[in-house]
Amino acid sequence: MKKTLTLFFIVAILFSYITTHGQTSTDSTDLRPVNKNMVARAATTGGIIYAGGLSYLSFIWYSDKERVPFHFYNDTRGYLQIDKMGHSFAAYSESYIAYNWLRKAGMSKAKALLYGGSMGFVLQAPIEVFDGLYKGWGFSWGDIAANTAGSFLLVGQELIFDEQILRYKISFSPSEMSKNSYGYLGDNLAENFAYDYNGHTYWLSMNANRIKFLEDLPPWINIAAGYSANGMLGEFENRSYYYNHRLPDYTRTRQFLLSLDIDWQKIPTNSQFLRCVFAALNFVKLPFPAIEINSQGKFEGHWLYF
Repeated sequence: MKKTLTLFFIVAILFSYITTHGQTSTDSTDLRPVNKNMVARAATTGGIIYAGGLSYLSFIWYSDKERVPFHFYNDTRGYLQIDKMGHSFAAYSESYIAYNWLRKAGMSKAKALLYGGSMGFVLQAPIEVFDGLYKGWGFSWGDIAANTAGSFLLVGQELIFDEQILRYKISFSPSEMSKNSYGYLGDNLAENFAYDYNGHTYWLSMNANRIKFLEDLPPWINIAAGYSANGMLGEFENRSYYYNHRLPDYTRTRQFLLSLDIDWQKIPTNSQFLRCVFAALNFVKLPFPAIEINSQGKFEGHWLYF
């Protein structure tokens, strides 16, 4: 799965980003000169990471794949769109990091949105081109649409609201299915993250005090709406066997969730280190109680949803 590469991009860029990030910059950065060294450092770091990722694709990921003429692949229905949520989350994260890095360097909002806000789309588009050249894969317009939506979520909110009212977050915990899949959903945590789409949940998180009757709540308390899916042992339909092992029968189910969350960057602190940690944590939805309604028509409560 390409999620392992996507995760590599996010973690590597995020690490570089938080080492220079204290607080999200405001429009006051438009009044001071651009820190060219910081921009150069961002471009160099991003370039090295990206070159390494593309090398991974060329020499490792596709090394045992048959090269074929460029072709398309319609995977829009695959994995009940969890894969597409992952694409949009990755694009949003990459665009967010690049945009805020350039703003921190003093670049104007308009230029930072142009160069940084589009970065998620720019970074992921070539991967789709690679896919289009190898058997078993293909150029996916669905992936392109998801990448575009992720970058647009960042850019659109900055243009309309001048801030990120909705934060795109991820949570993950290996599903119970992974224990009964004979390795099909992975044999360890890293493989589970790559193969077990049942364990992924994607969230839009917003400050609760923006809601009229919750105005008195602290600004760091959030409400999050999430989407997940379960019962998936295959891209479009479930497999019955894996390496001669009979796989259990599951019903493919969409899950819609509502939960609490934390906006870490709204927690006051004078510590530069904590501001960096909080910036990183704001991409992750932490476990909290949640309520769920699913495509089977069931309403469930979770004392702690991971």
